[in-house]
Amino acid sequence: MSITVKNNEQIKLMRLAGEIVARTHEILEKEIRIGITTLELDKIAEEYIKSRGAVPSFLGYAGYPATINASVNDEIVHGIPSLRKLKNGDIIGIDVGACYNGYHGDAARTHGVGIITEENKKLIQVTRESFFKGLEFVKAGNHLNEVCIAIQSYIEKNGFAVVRDYVGHGIGKNLHESPQIPNYKMKSRGPKLQKGMVLAIEPMVNVGTFELTVLDDGWTSVTLDGKNSAHYENTVLVTDGEPELLTI
Repeated sequence: MSITVKNNEQIKLMRLAGEIVARTHEILEKEIRIGITTLELDKIAEEYIKSRGAVPSFLGYAGYPATINASVNDEIVHGIPSLRKLKNGDIIGIDVGACYNGYHGDAARTHGVGIITEENKKLIQVTRESFFKGLEFVKAGNHLNEVCIAIQSYIEKNGFAVVRDYVGHGIGKNLHESPQIPNYKMKSRGPKLQKGMVLAIEPMVNVGTFELTVLDDGWTSVTLDGKNSAHYENTVLVTDGEPELLTI
């Protein structure tokens, strides 16, 4: 599958989709507290996205039953919102997608609940920082593998593990497009980045092993050793100069 290069009109729509995703995250961050359920967070996100004239990208995608991924503690991605109440010391990764006039935005953030451990603070910080280390190489003319290597190097230098089973992706008219974007070194240089490509770059980082298993719900992925995981993602536009973050 070829990588689609977006024109100015498509980029304009993706900026709007990305802005809706960014504001959704801001709203959810203010609502995260001890005692709130992940289902309540999901309803808040769904109502806001729809109020902006957009559609939740994840709701119904391949049968997924909710608007957000709400992944708590050892859950890496695809945690299904439920009546589970957040507790003091939890960390929660929230992944949000919104589709506006046929174009998607996608971003993830990980937050602490109440007072969290120093290890969890470092995990969240390193996950976020690894994204920005990769972002330094998102320039027209660079090869994708330069981005992947920068992310992996930073994560492993800080003593954490890079998830192998899930990767970032191109994004546009479809939520998932080419190319796949591993958070680890690829066997090839990967495609050359071009102005107008839009990428969803999303490091997923574990305290312990990179290995995982999927729960019986068919969606929720958890670390094999039960140690915590964090997730950070933005939708990124490749330009002639510095990359543009569409979901900030």
